[in-house]
Amino acid sequence: MKIEMIGVLFQFIGGLGMFLYGMNQMADGLQKSAGHRMQRLLEVLTSNRLMGVLLGAGITAIIQSSSATTVMIVGFVNAGLMNLTQAVGVIMGANIGTTVTSWIVSMSEWGEMLKPEFFAPLLVGVGAAVIMFAKDSRKKEIGEILTGFGFLFIGLTFMSSSIEPYKDAPVFSQVFTVLGKNPLLGILAGAVVTAIIQSSSASVGILQTLALNGVVNWQSAIFITLGQNIGTCITAILSSIGAHKTAKRAAVIHLLFNVVGAIIFSIIMTVVFAMNPALGASSISSVEISIFHTVFNVTNTIILFPFAGLLVKASGLLVKEKAGKESKDAPDVQMSRHLDARILETPSLAIEQIQNEIISMGETAKKNIRLAGEALVHSREDCAKEVYENEKIINRMQKMLTGYLVQISNLSLNEEQHLVVKNLFYTINDLERIGDHCENLAELADEKIQGNVVFSEEASQEMDSMFRVVEEAVDCAVSARRENDMTLVRQAFRKEEEVDGLEEDLRENHMKRLADMECNLENGVVFLDAVSNLERISDHAVNIAGYVKEESAWNGSM
Repeated sequence: MKIEMIGVLFQFIGGLGMFLYGMNQMADGLQKSAGHRMQRLLEVLTSNRLMGVLLGAGITAIIQSSSATTVMIVGFVNAGLMNLTQAVGVIMGANIGTTVTSWIVSMSEWGEMLKPEFFAPLLVGVGAAVIMFAKDSRKKEIGEILTGFGFLFIGLTFMSSSIEPYKDAPVFSQVFTVLGKNPLLGILAGAVVTAIIQSSSASVGILQTLALNGVVNWQSAIFITLGQNIGTCITAILSSIGAHKTAKRAAVIHLLFNVVGAIIFSIIMTVVFAMNPALGASSISSVEISIFHTVFNVTNTIILFPFAGLLVKASGLLVKEKAGKESKDAPDVQMSRHLDARILETPSLAIEQIQNEIISMGETAKKNIRLAGEALVHSREDCAKEVYENEKIINRMQKMLTGYLVQISNLSLNEEQHLVVKNLFYTINDLERIGDHCENLAELADEKIQGNVVFSEEASQEMDSMFRVVEEAVDCAVSARRENDMTLVRQAFRKEEEVDGLEEDLRENHMKRLADMECNLENGVVFLDAVSNLERISDHAVNIAGYVKEESAWNGSM
């Protein structure tokens, strides 16, 4: 008997494991399939809370976890990408989106053909075949979704079959009777189990599995479900530890939203069960749990939507802001805040975020070209010093961005995302080399100032002209990465050709001035070294534009 009990326990644990694995596999496939559509979600997000609700529901439906969505929101708020007003709407939407999983779980009650044991093995078989034999990455993503879907249902079947022989055991009826009669105990049980598993979708799935075997009554199911919605907040709260105060407030808003909703519905359902005791004692089905779960989250959103501002104020009272002036951080300090690990929950959005920070690095490199030009052409020592300071920042940026990209590269990415990540690695290195060449130009400026080297008026005009074209080439390349614009890519290539032509002309003109004794050898060394560095910078600009061109060509071939 003991061995039999242990076997049942193993079967339930194995079923839960397959359920969680399937849900994770399905979410991975959906995220990969969503691709750029996920990257554009933030762009449509405005201060319009209704848009935020739709966004939160959409993201959660894709990644199959309101906890993950809220953790990501905490990351966005911490990184300064989203304010609390926007966060409220997305958090509300996340609670609606998480109901999708409960409807998937309840499919077995929709009809005979939708029972897990009927089609789940076929889904796994077809999905595995697609993953193994398909060469197209899009088809492989579909295979991942199918296998995840299949494993989810097989896990449910395992859990259900392990419980079925004991569904008439007195322990079940006694436990759920106690939980049903004591709302606080039922809510606490749901919250604790969900906090341990860190997934409301999984805990609701377990409850629905028990409901499939007819061992759960209405009273206990309602209060446990309310508790599960509170328990899912623990993930975001733990995630906010060490974050900025505003990010902590986002996690508190999530908790307040679910606690207020649970209180409202607890009062309503307690009155309903008091008026109709037979309903409270009757068995609940998994479909009915899905219906209540959806009604609760949608109604809670409708009720609290107009009071989003009050939720923000309440979070401010619970998480006090420290008074003090905001300091202007260096770009690399801002970047360390923006590269929040929580955003890694969704790889496509993490890639979008690091692209923005690489563009910021590009702007710093472009600024150094302008400063180096001022230092060299107009002999400004203060500009040379600023170049050195910016170069230190660029080097720190390179380390931070490379480290974050390494983390992204270890995530579940599709082929297009792998290509983008690879090119972003190269882009960071090219920008760092541009910074190095600017430092070389600043050193040449110092050499020119200390050696009292004076360029002729013609040489100064030529050098100034080359600096402008090189800066334009880098600007086109960085803008092409920002806008994903092939017109800017072509402009970067044309600017590089112009720089090559200028290099040849400037060398010839300078050699002529040397021959005519209009310039001395010391001037010539500084001038020609500067021309060489500028030509190298334009080469790196073309490299950066070329990566955008490669990605555009890849997208065009799909």
